[in-house]
Amino acid sequence: MNTVISLGRIGRFIGAAVCAASLSACVTAPIAQKPAMPSMEDMMAKASQVSGSGQKEQAITLWKEAAVAYPADKAPWTNIAQTRYEAGQYGDAIVSAQEILVRDPNDRLANSIIAISGLRLSTRALSDLSRQNNLSGSLRTESQDLAKLLRESLGETVLVPPQPAQAVVPARNNATAAKTKKGKAKADDDSSANPFNALK
Repeated sequence: MNTVISLGRIGRFIGAAVCAASLSACVTAPIAQKPAMPSMEDMMAKASQVSGSGQKEQAITLWKEAAVAYPADKAPWTNIAQTRYEAGQYGDAIVSAQEILVRDPNDRLANSIIAISGLRLSTRALSDLSRQNNLSGSLRTESQDLAKLLRESLGETVLVPPQPAQAVVPARNNATAAKTKKGKAKADDDSSANPFNALK
């Protein structure tokens, strides 16, 4: 019986040793720490620096990363919208400006980008339709109604002023024109000989 007890003790001792070894392995494993998130100012400064060097798409990628890291801040979206607008990517500019309005409904720049980009897209589409002779019927009527609404909103009676007419010079009779030509030719001849003749 004595040997049975000692085997039981040895079994417990081995079990405890295995348990202690496995627990100590968990404690000594290195804990992977997340790298500290850069501040919004650092992210924006880096993106602005990249944008300043002419790499606009890379800057937009960095601004999008800043927007993901700081979702409540409108600054990254403002820069994206402005950059897209300046590049003539009006559809993308509108989408980015709408993201600004989600964060700040009273943002004037976002509303301006949406309005102007929308007008540019509309003008382009209407021009294409007009060129293709497809601007007729209800589409034409709706376009005219929207143009009227736009004129009223701007307080203008005409959205695009017509080109000023070129001043018409009255025609002179032939006798006067011939006399003037002869006088001018004589003056040219005299002026080449003596530049001070005009002062006499």
